[in-house]
Amino acid sequence: MPDYIYLLENRLSADQRHALHQLREAAGNAGTILFLTGDAVRDLTSGHAVRELEVAIHGNALKFKKPIEKMGGKIWGEDEESRSLYLCFPGTVRVDLISTHRVEFPKPGRPVFHPASIQEDLRRRDFTANSMAISLNEGSYGLLMDPLNGAADIESRTLRLVSNYGFLEEPALLIRATRYRARLGWEMDPRTVSRYENAKSEGVIEHLSAHARSQELEQIGHEEEGLKVLRALEEEGWMTALYPAWTVGKADEAKLKALHDLAVELLMQGIHADISAAQMQLLTAGMASRELAALKKLMLRPGFVEEWNSLDSLAGGFAKVLLAKQNAVPSASFKLFTSYDPEAVLWLGFTSKNPAVIERYNQFLKVWPEAKQRMPYLLMQEMRITPELPRYSELLHAIFLQLIDGRLTTPEEMRAFLEPYSPPAPPPQVSIKKTRARRSAESKIKDLEDEEESEGAIAGGDDLDEIGGEDDEMEMALPKGEIADEADEDAEDDEEQGESVPETASKRKSSAKGETRADGKAGKAGPVASTKPPVAPSTGIPAPGKKSAPAALPAPGMKGKPAAGVSQPPASPIKAKPVPAKAAPATKKPAAPPKAVKLQKPAPKAPGKAVAKPAAKTAAKKQAKAAPARPMAKKAKAARPASAKVGKSSKPAKPAPRKHAKKRR
Repeated sequence: MPDYIYLLENRLSADQRHALHQLREAAGNAGTILFLTGDAVRDLTSGHAVRELEVAIHGNALKFKKPIEKMGGKIWGEDEESRSLYLCFPGTVRVDLISTHRVEFPKPGRPVFHPASIQEDLRRRDFTANSMAISLNEGSYGLLMDPLNGAADIESRTLRLVSNYGFLEEPALLIRATRYRARLGWEMDPRTVSRYENAKSEGVIEHLSAHARSQELEQIGHEEEGLKVLRALEEEGWMTALYPAWTVGKADEAKLKALHDLAVELLMQGIHADISAAQMQLLTAGMASRELAALKKLMLRPGFVEEWNSLDSLAGGFAKVLLAKQNAVPSASFKLFTSYDPEAVLWLGFTSKNPAVIERYNQFLKVWPEAKQRMPYLLMQEMRITPELPRYSELLHAIFLQLIDGRLTTPEEMRAFLEPYSPPAPPPQVSIKKTRARRSAESKIKDLEDEEESEGAIAGGDDLDEIGGEDDEMEMALPKGEIADEADEDAEDDEEQGESVPETASKRKSSAKGETRADGKAGKAGPVASTKPPVAPSTGIPAPGKKSAPAALPAPGMKGKPAAGVSQPPASPIKAKPVPAKAAPATKKPAAPPKAVKLQKPAPKAPGKAVAKPAAKTAAKKQAKAAPARPMAKKAKAARPASAKVGKSSKPAKPAPRKHAKKRR
């Protein structure tokens, strides 16, 4: 369903909205309510142009004559029986202000009116498409009332009678149905068609009331295509009941077409002219003066007849003002065209033979509109003058007037003209930089998240046998000087095995380089050592003088701890001052190489590093204990080169004869 508030604000012209505002104010002062009804609601819903307004008000509409005249409205006519006023507001806005009522027909064509509510008023209407109302009151503004489902008939473009006896009680509905079919192109539903044919054959049109005759005759002139409607009524035979002297042959068809073309051109330039009076003049151009005078007496609104008769005088007054010296400037003439009476502008442009007037009309309709193509939209965008600014449309109009006067011909003149309207430049954006402490905190949080993910991966089912060894003991690489007691124990263990620390280092060095062993056999060359010094896992400090032996790799998810079963370089028995866990700058003296320490339980957490979850440690230890011990596993691990890959299981190598390698000098 369409939004009727939007339709009221956008589909109606400015003059029509102003007229409704005046009526709402008058009804509010009187303490009553009012509704938009009739053709206006139907045209809003169906998308047709709204040519006239009908407003139904609770109470007696005749009491609003004085307030309306004070507001600038004109009383074009009134009907005492139905208590209705026919009004005209500025801009030639025709409004029928009627009192809500219900109707009884004791005889065909003889209605009796009774005051009623808006619901009863809608149910006494002619067709369902016209039985709709839009509230104009505070609190319910824009609310649609549709008791007979007229919106569905509008969607299907169908004319459906409200009452089964509508054509018999009110013969004017026969004429109205024909007029709607010619104007809208709609068709009657099958039942309505059968009732239409029956009423037509029975001759009920003879009971047409005088009020209905006047209303239908005047409505021909108010149609957008009056000649088309007149021809349809004549073909159906209804003009004999309305006014037999008025036929299609009495109309000037060629001039009617030219009038409509001029009205469209004026509309494109913003002039909304009501062509009703001018069209009526051309529809009756071939009638005799006596017949024309009699027709004018039958019109419903005397005010409309006055406008019809005053067309020539209005056009003459506009011609004098247009050719005056003060309006010779193009901008002054343009303002005059857009502010004068639209009906006078239309009729003068259609009937004038004065070359000066014709030239002004040619400039207004053809020459001056071309100046809109020279509007400096790009320059305005560059100067931050956008449609969002207040009074943007007024600025465009001012530029247009300057252009048609031959000014603002250069970019410098245009920029100087626009400079007062250019808003100041926006302030530069402030970039907020993160402090060092904040960046450090964010990096620590990210490291912790990565550690938790890797620990979860190990706890979730990694094969600890592949990562570490199968013995109960675990080996860890600890930096020199971090734990003095453990370094001493390691040295004692080496002495018990009959092997000194320098000898062990020499064996490892000669094994890595592929030197000849003490038994005379060539040693197997190990993997190519990195030239980068090894780094202790827990501290990140490079070890001096051990370029050939890569650092031990920690197991995934266990930062600071190597995988079980991987040999590490033995630690020096000399105690050193503990080194903090934080990485030292590159300019400082490098620390001693990491050493392999045999522990019965996991080593304590190094400073500044996260420790693996206890559950993962316990699971790894239990799995290592459950595995069967391999013979000479301890010896094999000692003989394994330091660059062995982590997580790869291998068979224990045969122990070599324990002979001391020659010391290098």
